[in-house]
Amino acid sequence: MEKKKAAALTYEKGYDVPVVTAAGMGCIADKIIEKAEDNNVPIVYDDELANLLTSVDVGSEIPYDLYEAVAKVIAYVMDIDELIDRG
Repeated sequence: MEKKKAAALTYEKGYDVPVVTAAGMGCIADKIIEKAEDNNVPIVYDDELANLLTSVDVGSEIPYDLYEAVAKVIAYVMDIDELIDRG
């Protein structure tokens, strides 16, 4: 069985591209998810994307070949935020 993997991204105004702010496997992945839950940060479960993002150095911009996949995640999170704001 493969270890759980998780990555955290930051994308703010002024950023050209999202940046990987945390990435890890096993207990580190659990801590990343726990921290997101504690701070009401939306979590998107995508094993393939997590595998790819955990290979990116923390503090680095996501690679070009992940733009489309990450854009879909950002759009999903923005939709969730909009629904919550309407709540």
